[in-house]
Amino acid sequence: MNVWITLLIAGGLTFLTRVSFIALLGRLNTPLWFTRLLRFVPPAVLSAIIFRDVLLPDDALALSPGNLKLIAAIVAVIVAWRTKNTLLTIAVGMLVLLVLTLATN
Repeated sequence: MNVWITLLIAGGLTFLTRVSFIALLGRLNTPLWFTRLLRFVPPAVLSAIIFRDVLLPDDALALSPGNLKLIAAIVAVIVAWRTKNTLLTIAVGMLVLLVLTLATN
């Protein structure tokens, strides 16, 4: 029962922090430079999460051809650059990683 209470509280707090930020920005007149900067927050956060997993899988820099995540990430970057389609990029990156993982096992 304690787990459910913890999950409900955590979910409620997450919801409130997100809603408060949206409501606050809706009522304030923020400078244009600040609004422009906010567009870069999601890619920066996502990059920080992904780069750590791709480049440092065992807490050491892994730039070798044996790093399957790096190969899949490079293919995904190329797909993103050429198509600018987020879902296709994710799908191709996951498919490449799956195929490489199955091929090496």
